[in-house]
Amino acid sequence: MTLLTYKSAGVNIDEADNFIRIIKPMVKRTARPEVLGGLGGFSGLFAPRLKGMKDPVLVSSTDGVGTKLLIADLQRKYDTVGIDLVAMSVDDVVVTGAEPLFFLDYIACGRLDKAMLAQVMKGVVRGCREAGCALVGGETAELPGLYDKEQWDLAGFCVGIVDRAKIVDGRSCRKGDVAIGLASSGLHSNGFSLARKAFTEDELGGEIGEELLKPTRIYTKPILEVMKSVRIKAMAHITGGGFTDNIPRVIPDGLNVVIKEGRWPIPPVFRLIQERCGVDEHELFRTLNMGIGMVVVVAAKDAEATIALFGKMRQKAYVIGELVAGPHGVTIL
Repeated sequence: MTLLTYKSAGVNIDEADNFIRIIKPMVKRTARPEVLGGLGGFSGLFAPRLKGMKDPVLVSSTDGVGTKLLIADLQRKYDTVGIDLVAMSVDDVVVTGAEPLFFLDYIACGRLDKAMLAQVMKGVVRGCREAGCALVGGETAELPGLYDKEQWDLAGFCVGIVDRAKIVDGRSCRKGDVAIGLASSGLHSNGFSLARKAFTEDELGGEIGEELLKPTRIYTKPILEVMKSVRIKAMAHITGGGFTDNIPRVIPDGLNVVIKEGRWPIPPVFRLIQERCGVDEHELFRTLNMGIGMVVVVAAKDAEATIALFGKMRQKAYVIGELVAGPHGVTIL
Protein backbone atom coordinates (compact mmCIF):
# COMPACT_ATOMS: atom_id res chain seq x y z
CA MET A 1 0.00 0.00 0.00
CA THR A 2 1.38 3.41 -1.03
CA LEU A 3 1.26 5.93 1.76
CA LEU A 4 -0.30 9.23 0.80
CA THR A 5 1.63 12.41 1.62
CA TYR A 6 0.60 16.05 1.56
CA LYS A 7 3.00 16.57 -1.36
CA SER A 8 1.45 13.75 -3.41
CA ALA A 9 -1.96 15.30 -2.66
CA GLY A 10 -0.80 18.45 -4.41
CA VAL A 11 0.59 20.68 -1.67
CA ASN A 12 4.37 21.18 -1.50
CA ILE A 13 5.27 22.62 1.91
CA ASP A 14 9.00 22.61 1.04
CA GLU A 15 8.35 24.88 -1.95
CA ALA A 16 6.36 27.24 0.26
CA ASP A 17 9.25 27.38 2.74
CA ASN A 18 11.71 28.06 -0.08
CA PHE A 19 9.46 30.84 -1.35
CA ILE A 20 9.47 32.53 2.06
CA ARG A 21 13.28 32.39 2.10
CA ILE A 22 13.39 34.01 -1.35
CA ILE A 23 11.14 36.93 -0.49
CA LYS A 24 12.45 37.73 3.02
CA PRO A 25 15.27 40.01 1.75
CA MET A 26 12.79 41.86 -0.48
CA VAL A 27 10.30 42.40 2.33
CA LYS A 28 12.99 43.96 4.54
CA ARG A 29 13.19 46.83 2.04
CA THR A 30 9.69 47.98 3.10
CA ALA A 31 10.50 48.15 6.83
CA ARG A 32 9.44 51.14 8.92
CA PRO A 33 10.73 51.90 12.44
CA GLU A 34 7.39 50.81 13.88
CA VAL A 35 7.74 47.22 12.64
CA LEU A 36 8.63 44.70 15.34
CA GLY A 37 10.14 41.37 14.38
CA GLY A 38 10.43 39.98 10.88
CA LEU A 39 8.58 37.94 8.28
CA GLY A 40 7.62 34.37 9.12
CA GLY A 41 5.75 34.68 12.40
CA PHE A 42 2.09 33.93 12.93
CA SER A 43 1.27 37.63 12.74
CA GLY A 44 2.89 40.98 12.02
CA LEU A 45 3.70 43.36 14.87
CA PHE A 46 3.49 47.13 14.39
CA ALA A 47 3.86 49.74 17.15
CA PRO A 48 2.41 52.98 15.73
CA ARG A 49 3.94 56.32 16.64
CA LEU A 50 1.06 58.42 17.94
CA LYS A 51 3.01 61.49 19.05
CA GLY A 52 1.22 64.65 17.94
CA MET A 53 -2.10 62.88 17.40
CA LYS A 54 -4.94 63.87 19.71
CA ASP A 55 -7.47 61.28 18.60
CA PRO A 56 -5.96 58.66 16.25
CA VAL A 57 -8.28 56.67 14.02
CA LEU A 58 -7.31 53.47 12.19
CA VAL A 59 -8.35 53.22 8.54
CA SER A 60 -8.44 49.91 6.67
CA SER A 61 -9.08 48.66 3.16
CA THR A 62 -8.89 45.40 1.26
CA ASP A 63 -8.99 44.67 -2.46
CA GLY A 64 -7.65 42.52 -5.28
CA VAL A 65 -6.44 42.90 -8.87
CA GLY A 66 -9.29 41.10 -10.63
CA THR A 67 -9.09 39.74 -14.16
CA LYS A 68 -6.04 41.86 -14.96
CA LEU A 69 -4.20 38.75 -13.75
CA LEU A 70 -5.31 37.02 -16.97
CA ILE A 71 -3.39 39.64 -18.98
CA ALA A 72 -0.34 38.98 -16.82
CA ASP A 73 -0.67 35.27 -17.63
CA LEU A 74 -0.80 35.97 -21.37
CA GLN A 75 2.21 38.29 -21.15
CA ARG A 76 4.03 35.95 -18.75
CA LYS A 77 4.90 39.13 -16.86
CA TYR A 78 4.16 39.28 -13.15
CA ASP A 79 6.25 42.08 -11.65
CA THR A 80 3.59 44.79 -12.02
CA VAL A 81 0.40 43.20 -10.66
CA GLY A 82 1.89 43.32 -7.17
CA ILE A 83 2.07 47.11 -7.52
CA ASP A 84 -1.60 47.05 -8.56
CA LEU A 85 -2.46 45.06 -5.47
CA VAL A 86 -0.89 47.58 -3.11
CA ALA A 87 -2.25 50.57 -5.02
CA MET A 88 -5.85 49.43 -4.83
CA SER A 89 -5.79 49.42 -1.03
CA VAL A 90 -3.42 52.27 -0.16
CA ASP A 91 -5.19 54.66 -2.54
CA ASP A 92 -8.49 53.77 -0.86
CA VAL A 93 -6.94 54.52 2.54
CA VAL A 94 -5.42 57.87 1.58
CA VAL A 95 -8.75 59.31 0.39
CA THR A 96 -9.66 59.71 4.07
CA GLY A 97 -6.48 61.69 4.64
CA ALA A 98 -4.83 58.71 6.33
CA GLU A 99 -1.22 57.61 6.05
CA PRO A 100 -0.92 53.92 5.11
CA LEU A 101 1.08 52.13 7.79
CA PHE A 102 1.31 48.47 6.85
CA PHE A 103 0.14 45.99 4.24
CA LEU A 104 -0.49 42.24 4.05
CA ASP A 105 -0.96 40.11 0.94
CA TYR A 106 -2.77 36.85 0.21
CA ILE A 107 -1.83 34.66 -2.75
CA ALA A 108 -3.92 31.61 -3.64
CA CYS A 109 -2.83 29.20 -6.37
CA GLY A 110 -3.31 25.72 -7.72
CA ARG A 111 0.42 25.08 -7.89
CA LEU A 112 3.15 27.10 -6.19
CA ASP A 113 5.53 28.46 -8.80
CA LYS A 114 8.10 30.24 -6.67
CA ALA A 115 9.81 31.98 -9.61
CA MET A 116 6.54 33.50 -10.82
CA LEU A 117 5.35 34.41 -7.32
CA ALA A 118 8.73 36.00 -6.55
CA GLN A 119 8.02 38.38 -9.46
CA VAL A 120 4.64 39.16 -7.93
CA MET A 121 6.23 39.88 -4.57
CA LYS A 122 8.81 42.12 -6.24
CA GLY A 123 5.87 44.27 -7.35
CA VAL A 124 4.24 44.17 -3.90
CA VAL A 125 7.49 45.38 -2.35
CA ARG A 126 7.84 48.15 -4.92
CA GLY A 127 4.25 49.22 -4.29
CA CYS A 128 4.76 49.32 -0.54
CA ARG A 129 7.90 51.40 -0.95
CA GLU A 130 6.07 53.83 -3.25
CA ALA A 131 3.29 54.15 -0.67
CA GLY A 132 5.66 54.35 2.29
CA CYS A 133 4.01 51.44 4.10
CA ALA A 134 5.57 48.31 5.56
CA LEU A 135 4.86 44.79 4.32
CA VAL A 136 4.42 42.99 7.65
CA GLY A 137 3.15 39.60 6.52
CA GLY A 138 0.93 37.60 4.24
CA GLU A 139 -0.19 34.15 3.20
CA THR A 140 0.60 31.95 0.22
CA ALA A 141 -1.95 29.15 -0.11
CA GLU A 142 -1.48 26.23 -2.48
CA LEU A 143 -5.02 24.94 -3.11
CA PRO A 144 -5.01 22.21 -5.76
CA GLY A 145 -8.56 21.14 -4.95
CA LEU A 146 -9.88 24.65 -5.54
CA TYR A 147 -7.67 26.00 -8.36
CA ASP A 148 -6.29 24.34 -11.49
CA LYS A 149 -2.48 24.24 -11.75
CA GLU A 150 -2.24 27.52 -13.69
CA GLN A 151 -4.95 29.40 -11.79
CA TRP A 152 -4.24 31.90 -9.04
CA ASP A 153 -5.55 35.02 -7.33
CA LEU A 154 -4.30 37.97 -5.31
CA ALA A 155 -5.77 39.95 -2.44
CA GLY A 156 -4.35 42.58 -0.13
CA PHE A 157 -5.14 44.42 3.07
CA CYS A 158 -3.89 47.81 4.29
CA VAL A 159 -4.15 49.68 7.59
CA GLY A 160 -3.53 53.41 7.91
CA ILE A 161 -3.94 56.11 10.54
CA VAL A 162 -5.32 59.65 10.68
CA ASP A 163 -6.08 62.12 13.46
CA ARG A 164 -9.86 62.37 13.77
CA ALA A 165 -9.79 66.16 13.28
CA LYS A 166 -7.98 65.70 9.96
CA ILE A 167 -10.27 63.07 8.41
CA VAL A 168 -11.24 63.99 4.84
CA ASP A 169 -14.90 63.06 4.44
CA GLY A 170 -16.45 65.58 2.04
CA ARG A 171 -18.62 67.31 4.64
CA SER A 172 -17.03 70.69 3.97
CA CYS A 173 -17.68 70.59 0.21
CA ARG A 174 -19.60 73.61 -1.06
CA LYS A 175 -21.09 74.95 -4.26
CA GLY A 176 -18.30 76.52 -6.29
CA ASP A 177 -15.58 74.09 -5.19
CA VAL A 178 -13.58 72.53 -8.01
CA ALA A 179 -12.81 68.92 -8.89
CA ILE A 180 -9.18 68.26 -9.77
CA GLY A 181 -8.34 65.06 -11.60
CA LEU A 182 -5.02 63.28 -11.14
CA ALA A 183 -3.84 61.52 -14.28
CA SER A 184 -3.95 57.73 -14.30
CA SER A 185 -1.30 55.48 -15.81
CA GLY A 186 -3.90 53.60 -17.85
CA LEU A 187 -6.79 51.32 -16.92
CA HIS A 188 -5.30 50.67 -13.49
CA SER A 189 -7.10 47.55 -12.15
CA ASN A 190 -10.74 47.98 -13.17
CA GLY A 191 -12.78 47.36 -16.28
CA PHE A 192 -10.77 44.40 -17.51
CA SER A 193 -13.78 42.15 -18.00
CA LEU A 194 -14.89 44.72 -20.60
CA ALA A 195 -11.42 45.45 -21.97
CA ARG A 196 -10.65 41.78 -22.58
CA LYS A 197 -13.71 41.55 -24.84
CA ALA A 198 -12.35 44.37 -26.99
CA PHE A 199 -9.21 42.54 -28.06
CA THR A 200 -8.12 39.16 -29.36
CA GLU A 201 -5.93 36.87 -27.30
CA ASP A 202 -3.03 37.61 -29.68
CA GLU A 203 -3.50 41.35 -29.09
CA LEU A 204 -3.62 40.83 -25.34
CA GLY A 205 -0.41 38.86 -25.57
CA GLY A 206 1.25 41.66 -27.56
CA GLU A 207 1.54 45.45 -27.45
CA ILE A 208 -2.07 46.02 -26.39
CA GLY A 209 -1.55 43.67 -23.48
CA GLU A 210 1.59 45.58 -22.49
CA GLU A 211 -0.44 48.80 -22.44
CA LEU A 212 -3.20 47.23 -20.33
CA LEU A 213 -0.66 45.78 -17.92
CA LYS A 214 0.74 49.16 -16.87
CA PRO A 215 0.59 49.23 -13.06
CA THR A 216 -1.91 51.30 -11.11
CA ARG A 217 -0.54 54.66 -10.05
CA ILE A 218 0.01 55.10 -6.33
CA TYR A 219 -1.09 58.59 -5.26
CA THR A 220 -0.39 58.27 -1.55
CA LYS A 221 2.81 60.27 -1.11
CA PRO A 222 1.84 63.15 -3.44
CA ILE A 223 -1.55 63.52 -1.74
CA LEU A 224 -0.12 63.46 1.78
CA GLU A 225 2.44 66.07 0.73
CA VAL A 226 -0.14 68.37 -0.87
CA MET A 227 -2.32 68.13 2.24
CA LYS A 228 0.44 69.84 4.22
CA SER A 229 -0.20 73.05 2.25
CA VAL A 230 -3.74 72.83 0.86
CA ARG A 231 -7.04 71.90 2.46
CA ILE A 232 -8.43 68.98 0.47
CA LYS A 233 -12.16 68.69 1.13
CA ALA A 234 -12.90 65.32 -0.51
CA MET A 235 -11.17 62.60 -2.52
CA ALA A 236 -12.49 59.79 -4.68
CA HIS A 237 -10.43 56.88 -5.93
CA ILE A 238 -11.71 56.16 -9.45
CA THR A 239 -11.95 52.38 -9.46
CA GLY A 240 -14.87 50.06 -10.24
CA GLY A 241 -17.87 52.29 -10.86
CA GLY A 242 -15.80 54.94 -12.62
CA PHE A 243 -16.77 58.60 -12.23
CA THR A 244 -20.50 58.20 -11.77
CA ASP A 245 -20.45 55.76 -8.85
CA ASN A 246 -17.29 56.79 -6.96
CA ILE A 247 -17.40 60.58 -6.82
CA PRO A 248 -20.89 60.78 -5.23
CA ARG A 249 -19.65 58.59 -2.35
CA VAL A 250 -17.72 61.57 -0.97
CA ILE A 251 -20.00 64.48 -1.94
CA PRO A 252 -22.85 65.70 0.34
CA ASP A 253 -26.48 65.60 -0.76
CA GLY A 254 -27.64 68.65 -2.69
CA LEU A 255 -24.43 68.91 -4.72
CA ASN A 256 -23.77 67.76 -8.27
CA VAL A 257 -20.27 67.43 -9.69
CA VAL A 258 -20.20 68.66 -13.27
CA ILE A 259 -17.31 67.01 -15.13
CA LYS A 260 -16.35 68.57 -18.46
CA GLU A 261 -14.75 66.38 -21.10
CA GLY A 262 -11.90 68.05 -22.91
CA ARG A 263 -10.34 69.36 -19.70
CA TRP A 264 -7.80 66.51 -19.71
CA PRO A 265 -6.28 64.16 -22.33
CA ILE A 266 -8.04 60.79 -22.54
CA PRO A 267 -5.50 58.10 -23.51
CA PRO A 268 -6.34 56.41 -26.86
CA VAL A 269 -6.80 52.95 -25.32
CA PHE A 270 -10.07 54.05 -23.68
CA ARG A 271 -11.61 55.20 -26.95
CA LEU A 272 -10.35 52.06 -28.67
CA ILE A 273 -12.20 49.93 -26.10
CA GLN A 274 -15.31 52.04 -26.67
CA GLU A 275 -15.13 51.59 -30.45
CA ARG A 276 -14.45 47.85 -30.28
CA CYS A 277 -17.21 47.14 -27.74
CA GLY A 278 -19.78 49.73 -28.86
CA VAL A 279 -20.08 51.15 -25.34
CA ASP A 280 -22.02 54.41 -24.86
CA GLU A 281 -20.48 57.38 -23.07
CA HIS A 282 -22.36 56.89 -19.79
CA GLU A 283 -21.34 53.26 -19.50
CA LEU A 284 -17.75 54.17 -20.37
CA PHE A 285 -17.47 56.71 -17.54
CA ARG A 286 -19.13 54.26 -15.17
CA THR A 287 -16.73 51.43 -15.99
CA LEU A 288 -13.31 52.96 -16.72
CA ASN A 289 -11.24 55.76 -15.19
CA MET A 290 -10.86 57.51 -18.58
CA GLY A 291 -7.38 58.76 -17.71
CA ILE A 292 -8.20 60.07 -14.22
CA GLY A 293 -7.31 57.79 -11.32
CA MET A 294 -8.12 60.11 -8.43
CA VAL A 295 -10.37 63.14 -7.98
CA VAL A 296 -9.71 65.69 -5.26
CA VAL A 297 -12.03 68.55 -4.33
CA VAL A 298 -10.65 71.89 -3.16
CA ALA A 299 -11.91 75.47 -2.88
CA ALA A 300 -11.68 77.33 -6.19
CA LYS A 301 -9.08 79.70 -4.74
CA ASP A 302 -6.78 76.74 -4.01
CA ALA A 303 -7.02 75.08 -7.44
CA GLU A 304 -3.97 76.70 -9.02
CA ALA A 305 -1.73 76.06 -6.02
CA THR A 306 -2.93 72.45 -5.78
CA ILE A 307 -2.11 71.72 -9.42
CA ALA A 308 1.30 73.36 -9.03
CA LEU A 309 2.11 71.29 -5.94
CA PHE A 310 1.17 68.04 -7.68
CA GLY A 311 3.26 69.14 -10.65
CA LYS A 312 6.33 69.50 -8.44
CA MET A 313 5.90 65.82 -7.60
CA ARG A 314 5.56 64.85 -11.27
CA GLN A 315 1.87 64.14 -10.92
CA LYS A 316 -0.20 65.64 -13.71
CA ALA A 317 -3.38 67.29 -12.45
CA TYR A 318 -6.24 69.08 -14.18
CA VAL A 319 -9.30 71.09 -13.15
CA ILE A 320 -11.92 68.76 -14.61
CA GLY A 321 -15.13 70.16 -13.14
CA GLU A 322 -16.94 72.00 -10.40
CA LEU A 323 -19.55 71.47 -7.73
CA VAL A 324 -22.98 73.02 -8.31
CA ALA A 325 -26.29 72.90 -6.53
CA GLY A 326 -28.44 70.09 -7.88
CA PRO A 327 -29.35 66.39 -7.67
CA HIS A 328 -26.72 64.38 -5.84
CA GLY A 329 -24.46 62.78 -8.39
CA VAL A 330 -22.18 63.42 -11.37
CA THR A 331 -22.97 65.06 -14.70
CA ILE A 332 -20.62 64.48 -17.62
CA LEU A 333 -20.67 67.25 -20.22
